[in-house]
Amino acid sequence: MASTANRNGSSEALSPFVAIRRELHQIPEPGFAEFKTQQYLLTYVQSLPQERLEVRTWRTGIFVNVKGVSPKRRFGYRADMDGLPISEDTSYEFRSAHQGYMHACGHDVHMAIGLGILTHFANHPINDDITFIFQPAEEGPGGALPMLTCEELRDWMPDQIIALHIAPEYPVGTVATKPGILFANTSELFIDLTGKGGHAAFPHLANDMVIAACQLVSQLQTIISRNVNPLDSAVITIGKIEGGTKQNIIAEKARLEGTIRSLSAETMQLVKSRIESLTAGMETSFNCKIDIDYGANYRQVFNHLETTREFMDWVEQSGTVKLIECTEAMTGEDFGYFLADIPGFMFWLGVDTPYGLHHAKIEPDEQAIDLAINMISRYITWKSQM
Repeated sequence: MASTANRNGSSEALSPFVAIRRELHQIPEPGFAEFKTQQYLLTYVQSLPQERLEVRTWRTGIFVNVKGVSPKRRFGYRADMDGLPISEDTSYEFRSAHQGYMHACGHDVHMAIGLGILTHFANHPINDDITFIFQPAEEGPGGALPMLTCEELRDWMPDQIIALHIAPEYPVGTVATKPGILFANTSELFIDLTGKGGHAAFPHLANDMVIAACQLVSQLQTIISRNVNPLDSAVITIGKIEGGTKQNIIAEKARLEGTIRSLSAETMQLVKSRIESLTAGMETSFNCKIDIDYGANYRQVFNHLETTREFMDWVEQSGTVKLIECTEAMTGEDFGYFLADIPGFMFWLGVDTPYGLHHAKIEPDEQAIDLAINMISRYITWKSQM
């Protein structure tokens, strides 16, 4: 059934997988706490023909293997599961039922597409095996690396792997990718400063960490402009500052929270080294203690050159969608860990919405769901016949 759904949720007839996306949209959960999401996916998988399906769980993630007719290799398809701590501000009738959480990065769309492809191959098996990976904690603390090394996946390790990510800036009917690096190396950044609190009227008797934090934010920006090659690319963003308890109390503690992005592992190490040098100097200058925590670190998404080019050629020849060879982005994605061990690729799927990823108002065009299911199912079938 073709989807006639519009953006605000009203429709006369819904594609089954658009309906699934809407149900998943209402239950966003944080990383490694996707309990309702896992149960929803398992219940759906149990409704499919079971003759060729094998299911394993790992923490809040799921592996589903579709056994081929005469397998010689194994394909992998990965969809991420977790939501974000964002209060939704869409026009949807099916808004998040979990206060303060939202599927603002399209993982509800990713899962719906994954279930659609799984449904196709459960009913229309190909020669080769296909392992579907529903991965928790992509937004943090990072589920790909531990999932990749878990015992449950050991016997079902793919020979080639695919994933997609929605792209608000591209129209529906468009996919974008490139061989080589697609997404950046990323690292979280948490910096805690500790000095000496005191009364606002006696600043000489205290050691103000609000002042130190402000100075540090400014100095951090000089790392990119004065230490990174201008022909290279890197980003330091401080997205959150906390400090103090009251307007007339000098802050004893302050905390900076941010992110680092780079297009090479070497530049990431350079940036971290410079952060550590700057904070060591700040400790001396402000007579304070500074602790750094890099949190979750994600490897660059590096698309396998031959496999990606083959996919791009197939897209152009099939006429299924329009292909754009895009440039790399500073986006972070822990799918890069899979690609470090398994040949494959990730691509952008156009969903045509004016609001970007992680925005409280993002409303992806749901027509992209059935389009992606059809395209990827056709591609895997074609690849299996080679």
